[in-house]
Amino acid sequence: MNSGTGENHVRVVLDTNILISAIGFGGAPRAALLLAIQEKIKGVISPVLLIELIEVINKKFPKLIPDLLGIEASINESFLIVQPKKSLNIVRDIDDNKVLEAAVEGRCDFIITGDQDLLELGMFKGIKIVTPVQFLEEVES
Repeated sequence: MNSGTGENHVRVVLDTNILISAIGFGGAPRAALLLAIQEKIKGVISPVLLIELIEVINKKFPKLIPDLLGIEASINESFLIVQPKKSLNIVRDIDDNKVLEAAVEGRCDFIITGDQDLLELGMFKGIKIVTPVQFLEEVES
């Protein structure tokens, strides 16, 4: 488990929906995940978000379990694992608040998500909330 700071990297939380899309479907979500695994950006995750990822894949996408095992190992190796100290109640879905908590604790620059409630926030405590395509456009410019 890497707890290094990655000070020279853009810090991002990839929401669970993006991680699932990255594992199962590719495209921009996978490109963003690969940037984090290759440590070109600093991925940030909390144990709660990692557990959510595992539970959702086990329940809804069992065919992705073999792929999940490799991704989980890569996440544990290359992401900063944070333990949020503050609970937030900003959006209606408690799981979305867990994403915000991890991003704040990890001093992130971005949250990458497909969740409409989070995207409608646009920004939270200086953290930009964007889709994978928006994120890739921003880091490539």
